[in-house]
Parts: sequence; structure tokens; C-alpha cells
Amino acid sequence: MSDRGAPLAAMPATLAKLKSDARVRYAEVRFVEDRTEKLRLRDGRVERATTGNARGVAIRVLGPKTWGFSCTSDLAEAAIQRAADRAVETACASSAIVANAVVLPERDAERGTYATKVEIDPTSISLETKLAELDRATRALKKGGPKIRSAEAWMDWARVRKHLLTTDGCDVAQDFTYGGCGMHVYAVGDDGRAQRRSYPTWGGGDGFQAGYERIALLDLVGNAPRVIDEAIALLDAPECPSGARDLILESSQMGLQIHESCGHPTELDRALGTEISLAGGSFMQPNLLGKLRYGSGMVDLVADATSPGGMGSFGWDDEGTPGGKHALVREGSFVDYLSSRESAQALGKKSTGTMRAEGWNRTPIIRMTNVSLEPRRGSLDDLVADTKDGVLMATDKSWSIDDQRLNFQFSCEIAWEIKNGKRTRILRDPFYTGITPEFWRSCDAVCGPEEWKLWGVQNCGKGDPMQVMQVGHGASPARFKAVTIGSSGRA
Repeated sequence: MSDRGAPLAAMPATLAKLKSDARVRYAEVRFVEDRTEKLRLRDGRVERATTGNARGVAIRVLGPKTWGFSCTSDLAEAAIQRAADRAVETACASSAIVANAVVLPERDAERGTYATKVEIDPTSISLETKLAELDRATRALKKGGPKIRSAEAWMDWARVRKHLLTTDGCDVAQDFTYGGCGMHVYAVGDDGRAQRRSYPTWGGGDGFQAGYERIALLDLVGNAPRVIDEAIALLDAPECPSGARDLILESSQMGLQIHESCGHPTELDRALGTEISLAGGSFMQPNLLGKLRYGSGMVDLVADATSPGGMGSFGWDDEGTPGGKHALVREGSFVDYLSSRESAQALGKKSTGTMRAEGWNRTPIIRMTNVSLEPRRGSLDDLVADTKDGVLMATDKSWSIDDQRLNFQFSCEIAWEIKNGKRTRILRDPFYTGITPEFWRSCDAVCGPEEWKLWGVQNCGKGDPMQVMQVGHGASPARFKAVTIGSSGRA
């Protein structure tokens, strides 16, 4: 990446001037530089091979009552200072029309560095090598015969560097390497009905914070035969039956379930109504904190920014709060939110350190870190053996959920019927539906650490203007009693 010396040299002077301004109660100067690479192959053709580069400085100022924000991609010292002046002007103008002043609690000055553990730098691997890896995967999938009509594979990389200085003494530098890779295949039957199977998870991709060494561990080519067999088997499989059945969700589907029905509704800005015009609100209102029975006693959900390799892991969030592990739901009880310094103060609590911005031209907002379900015990095989009459569903196909994150429906790529403790037939086009707290209260079993996996989401969207952020979700397979299921397909 290009030299960062000029903006970093200018930042302390800008911060000192902001600190000396009587109108400024607090300020942040944040430098961000990122580089992205997106690759996609379909049926032997390169459909995408793009790179992107961006860098700039963001300045957030707390004025007499409220916030001002400005940013610039011009990294000359004078341009950074002009951006700081604009942020102060905005904060003062906004303060003139706000009734109550923002209360920002004091905190210790944080200093240090954070960097992703990388064994093989993805920028050291040639474009030709990466495309060849994807080509091998799609060729392996196309060996499935005439019913296999299309195969895709892709790989994404992002390198993000940040340096944050604040008027309360924070000075932290962070260097992130994010990756993602996956594939899927489409099979078409004689009747024209199509089925998709993806690996390793929904949409085919799984995100991680690591280097190129993770690509080999995914073993796309080695998993191709199973993906092919399941896609073809789905063409002649019976529809998923309708009714109330015991439901087991495999680990990646649990990850998405957590994302939509726990991660988003525990974002405190949603609960306080500041996101309701775009992203929606939350049924998990502050008056329910410590009172709502969100799930059964088996359900422990945590926000953990320290999970190794998680896409939502970091040393500090973008207002300088250290990353940590915080319970959101403890033994089924709703105990905390994803929060910022300001929003947590409104509830008399401490920030859980979840303020992050997509880039240099965005202000930090509350985002998920790694929101995960803590494991209990036993393997997936043990859980199946303990199930008399149920269905195991895997790999999300589509989903919908209301703007309060209460009523939901998920459809999956594949399911297996379970009878007397054994998987029997494959079922096609399965879906399940429920009401969030009722669904989580029906959870009666969660598998153990040996089945737990941390999944990565590369494109969680939120905010206005939209910000796309990396987040993570760890989960083991889990069972839910008497869930309404059915088929989204046509007979």
C-alpha cells in the first residue's frame, strides 16, 4: 500500500487544534486505507476480476450538544484541517436545534496495535493462481454430468488499515486482512425444476479474518462430489412435509438465524429508534432488559470481538473502546445490547464496544461483532440419534423477517427427515417459520465445542448512507421443538 506518512503526520496537529477549541467537548481523527479484490468464475469463464483502493481521513466532533462529521480524501495537512473545521461547524449548527446534550462518559486512554494473524499474505499470490484455484473448483463441479447446468466459484479479499486518535488520549493502529471463498452448483431435472447446492455455507461463501492459507483448508475441489450428489438428489426428492416438527439446524444456518433474530434486534440504536426509518427497529426494547425471557436455559448468546479469526474481531472499535466478550442473552434471559459509549450511557451501562464504520467517508454506527451461540455438549450425530421424529435443515436459500425482528421465515437448500434417531430421506425446498422469542424458547439442545464453527458474513448492510460491514457468528447445531415447517416448492 502507499505511504501513510503524510496524513498520519498531520493528524496530531489537527487533533491538538480541535482539543484547544472551546466549542469541542470531544473529537476523533481516523485515517482509513483499504484495498479490495473480487474474483468470480462461472463455467470456465472469468466473470469478475476487480480491485479497488481508497484512503482518507474522517473527523467526528462532539460540539456543545451533539455531533458533527466531515471527511476528506485529500490528505494534505490543510485539507484535513478544513475537514476538521467543517465538522466543528456542523456540530455547532446541529447543537443549536437539539434540546438535550449528548452525554459521553469518560474512559481510559487506549494505546496499542492490532493485526490479523496472516501466514500467507494474499497480495503475494498472483491473480493467475487465484483464478486457477477457482477454475479447478468449477471444473470439478461440472463433472457431475448433464444435469449439472452451471457452476460458480468466487474469492474476495480486503485489506483495511486504520489509525485512530482522540482528544481523550486514544491512539490505536489496526491492520485487518479479510477473505472469503465459496462455490455453488445448479442442477436441472427433466421437468425443468432447478436446485442449488452451495459450499461451505449460504450463498456459497464463508468469510474469515486470515490469510491465503485458509483457501486450502476450505478444500473446494474435495467437497465438489458431495455438493454434486446432493444437488442431483434434490431433483427427485419429495417436498418437505408441512406441520409442526422437531427441527435441527446445522451450524451455518444457526449462524444466519443468530444474525437476523439476535444480532440485529440487540443493536441498541435500533431499540432506541434511530435506525427505524431505514433498517427498522427491535422488539427487544429497553424496558425488557433483564426481564425478557428471550430463549430457553440452553441459550447463551455473546458478542465477542476477541474470537480468533472472526470477521467481527478487532482490538478496538472505531471510537476506541477495546474489543471484548459480552453476554447478550444468558441462559435465555436478555441481559445486554450491542452499544456505543453514547447509547449505553442512556441506559446507565458501559459500551460493549461495537461502533464501526465501513470506510473513511462514513461515521461509526453500532454494528455486530461476532455474535455467537455458546456450545453445550454432544455431536450432531448424537443429536440426530436423540430425535424421534424431526427434520434437519441446512444452508439458507432465502429469508424474510419483519422490521421489528420478530416474525421470520427461512427457506433452506436441503433437509433430511429424521425417524427414530436416523436420517432417512432427503427433502427438497424446506422452510421453517416462527416468532423469535417463542422459537428460541423452544431450543432444547445445542451441540458441543467439537461441532462449533465461526462463520463469516462479508456484506451485512446497515445505515443511511448504506454501510457494508464484516461480522461473524459462531454456532453448533441446535434443536428446536415443534417448529412450523413446510415446502416452498411446487409439486
